[in-house]
Amino acid sequence: MKISPMVDAAIERGDGPMRLGIMGGTFDPIHFGHLICAEQAREQFGLDHVVFMPTGNPVFKQDRHVSDAEDRYQMAVLATRNNPYFDVSRMEIDREGKTYTYDTLLALRELAPQGTEFFFITGADAIGSVLKWKNADEMLELAHFVAATRPGYDLSHLRDSILENGELPDSVTFFEVPGLAISSTDLRRRVSEGRSIAYMTQLSVANYIREHGLYAPVESEE
Repeated sequence: MKISPMVDAAIERGDGPMRLGIMGGTFDPIHFGHLICAEQAREQFGLDHVVFMPTGNPVFKQDRHVSDAEDRYQMAVLATRNNPYFDVSRMEIDREGKTYTYDTLLALRELAPQGTEFFFITGADAIGSVLKWKNADEMLELAHFVAATRPGYDLSHLRDSILENGELPDSVTFFEVPGLAISSTDLRRRVSEGRSIAYMTQLSVANYIREHGLYAPVESEE
């Protein structure tokens, strides 16, 4: 099993321990909000690389259609290819069965050099559900969780909704990122309605969506 081309090359060179950001998500499709978040986290936490980790069969998205994993992977590659610190992993999309972040973090620990620090980057709204994921306590020991917020985001209601005492684990850090109003849900809706997604994602990604007919309305069979 491999992590990603860039990280694997660093391991083969014997670069030693790293500070790796793991940007998990369906990326259906990837957009500028994801990229801005990853870059801000890389800078703020001094990360050597940020590895985008498209999910294979995400447990938390079983109630809706998710685009083919290969399409989501290819869009992530197109979106990140010009950033020398960004890479894309096939770990989760090549794994059979349902995708659990805990299993991914365990595998990363085994593959990376001893002493490597992992920073799992996600949105602030997702932290509440993260603490309810499979083996949540163990996950918080395997990686530091970095939760991105919008400017002016009120954390008080989030803390209260997670823990009775209003406190979060030490392994969870919030940081403010501009431009998080863009969402994959909105991009899918715009494409299905024939509307523009220009300046919301990379042109290469928008072209891929058009060329492969992703998110087009499903015609009813009558």
